Amino acid sequence: MSWLGRTLELEVGPVAHGGHCVSRADGRVVFVRHALPGERVRVEVTEDKGGSFCRADAVEVLEASAHRVTPPCPLAAPGGCGGCDWQHASPEYQRSLKAAVVAEQLQRLAGVTRDVVVEPLDENPLGWRSRVRLVAGRDGRAGLRAHHSHRVIPLDDCPIAVPGSLDTALSKRWRPGTELEVTSDGEGHLHLRELATVRGRTQGKQLSGGLAVQHAAGREWRLDAHGFWQVHPRAADVLAQVVGDWAEAPNGGVAWDLYAGVGLFAAVLAEQVGPDGRVLAIESGRRAVADGERNLADLPQVSWQTGRVEHVIEDAPTPVDVVVLDPPRKGAGRAVVEAIAAGEPDRVVYVACDPAALARDVAFFAEHGYSLTDLRAFDAFPMTHHVECVALLQ
Repeated sequence: MSWLGRTLELEVGPVAHGGHCVSRADGRVVFVRHALPGERVRVEVTEDKGGSFCRADAVEVLEASAHRVTPPCPLAAPGGCGGCDWQHASPEYQRSLKAAVVAEQLQRLAGVTRDVVVEPLDENPLGWRSRVRLVAGRDGRAGLRAHHSHRVIPLDDCPIAVPGSLDTALSKRWRPGTELEVTSDGEGHLHLRELATVRGRTQGKQLSGGLAVQHAAGREWRLDAHGFWQVHPRAADVLAQVVGDWAEAPNGGVAWDLYAGVGLFAAVLAEQVGPDGRVLAIESGRRAVADGERNLADLPQVSWQTGRVEHVIEDAPTPVDVVVLDPPRKGAGRAVVEAIAAGEPDRVVYVACDPAALARDVAFFAEHGYSLTDLRAFDAFPMTHHVECVALLQ
């Protein structure tokens, strides 16, 4: 019998990957949102597909954690916006929850026991999100979707977005179903694109801006405003610094930058290997490659290959001294790890936005003799469950 809509009183257990905590009832696991470890809550089951678990929202807190705070956004509540997971926890406690998740994933999936500290990128956990995708609801108002739902929650503002960046999009009425991409770049310029599906194909119409200016790694970058760039304004520069510290690419050496984007890390590696070295940047997005080639035109030691990493890497020049990779959320996977190991790099610097994918790939690297020797984690997405990690494998 489905528990959907059922009300339960639960003792909240440990945090789990995905922005919820683990509880149990009648032999089943209940994944609870809007709760904190150690609390006693009344929940309503919001999803039950049968099997050993279901999902629920904490609709009433009976015994609160000392780390609970009032969310800065009233929509960060059961039935509200799905954009944030931890607004009801203090910023310090949010980081401790994320650290626990990273440590648990490494231990469970890679057999690595390690203390983890999640470092803040900024003292203010609000006003950081420089890119937001909105959708217009039935009434034409732009908003964000509810958690695990297509239902649109209309917005008047979003406290985690760069202040003022959503004003234009939220002040108008749009055709229902229209998606809007808003970007605030490194110089405070706003870029707005409208996306619409016509005959099954997504078409974009630039309403303002389009070419973003960003600053990181001591360089100015000009790129597609809606292409890949770190969402937190400080993230790109911090990650580039850590990658540079750990890569230690030798002068005259060979380096790979996999899932290179517009070449942020390729620029760092190019400075290390110097004009007599070589950096191969592999990226599947043609617009990103074009942006990268233009931005790094002064670094002839960087060469670009367009295509999926798992295909292009098979013909990459070996041996290689150091490999940097920043894969999508699903991780690199066994085939890419095997290709990297075949190049026999001394060091691998892995930038990860998903701790589970990172842990799985760390386990694959271990099969080839590579050990996790250092790890830093950053709160690049405050108020959400997401965390950015940089791992050094040797």
